[in-house]
Parts: sequence; structure tokens; C-alpha cells
Amino acid sequence: MAKLYFRYGAMNSGKSTALMQVAHNYEEQGMRVLILKPQVDTKGGGELVSRLGVRRKADLLVPPEMDVFAAVQQAAAAAPLACVLCDESQFFTPQQADELFMVTVELNIPVICYGLRSDFSLKGFPGSTRLLELAHTIEEMKTICTCGRKATCNCRKVNGEFVFEGEQVAIDLQNDVQYVSMCPQCYFKARRAFYAKRAKQQHSI
Repeated sequence: MAKLYFRYGAMNSGKSTALMQVAHNYEEQGMRVLILKPQVDTKGGGELVSRLGVRRKADLLVPPEMDVFAAVQQAAAAAPLACVLCDESQFFTPQQADELFMVTVELNIPVICYGLRSDFSLKGFPGSTRLLELAHTIEEMKTICTCGRKATCNCRKVNGEFVFEGEQVAIDLQNDVQYVSMCPQCYFKARRAFYAKRAKQQHSI
């Protein structure tokens, strides 16, 4: 039976790199994969971009309104698919997560999703939350904080300054936005400093 896998990790845990390696492994054996990327993730345009510098074109950019099941079914009708690989899966809608699950149930094609579990304010992305509920197998991809501890938090910087308020979606390396992987201890230290500075600024007005 085909399975839905959700492989999550903080920024810089090698998710896109791992996806491209899996794709390469399948293709080395003469098997065809389909690589999906949510359209909202504009970093790299139509390409997957690894922080190691490796790039690869996505087969399909997925807007929020797309029926992913129908898209995979159509692709599989053209030629057999060994696996569906999904980058930046946190940006799929919950409905699309359901559709990816049904790809494994109805089409018997394995689906491997890579993405973030939570955002810069430690709130779950709707797509990731649904994948966590549905996935047959959940795997954590690990990375480290600058202090050496395990990093599980994604901290947002704008113009080089840590921020803890704003829209959930802000794409890395665009509009002066950057993300840093941090352990909870360092994350909350930075957050306390942010709000202390905010309170000081308001008090001085």
C-alpha cells in the first residue's frame, strides 16, 4: 500500500536537498517522479532551491485552488508515476493535503511531503497541521541552533532585526526577510528582547 510521508524540520534542515536526492534516486532506477511546489512560494520562481545551492525545476506549481488529486491523476495517465514529491508543503491548503492523502489511497502512488511544521510565531501552518493528522509516516529532519542545541523554531528577521509579529507567510530572502533556525531557549530569549525593546520605545514616546 502506498503511503503519505510528512518530513518536517526547521529552516536549514536540508528538506529541499533531501527531496532532490530522492528524486535523483528514483530517476537513476528509470522511474518517473512528479515534483510539486506551492505557487505561493515565489523563492526560486519555478525551481526548488536548496541552501546548498542545488536547484531543480518543479514539474507543477500549485495554486491554492488547484485540485491536486486531479492533477496527479492526469500526470499518471500520461506515464506511470513512482512517487509524488512535494516541496514547501506547509503552503498547501488543508484540502490539498486531503487530496495528496487520496493519491495514496485511490491511485496507490506514494507521496512524500517536505515542509515546516510551524511558523515564526510557533503556530502551525494549516497545511502542515492537516498533513500531521493524515500522514502514515511522520519524520523529523534535524538541524542545530548557533548555540549547538537542536533547532526546532523558525525565527524571522526583517532588515536584520528579529520580529515576532506580522503575516504568517513571508518568503525567505525576499523583501529583506530572512529566517534563522533556533532552539527554544534562544528563540524565547530573542522574543523577550524584542518585546522589551518595544515597551521601552513606547514608554519613551
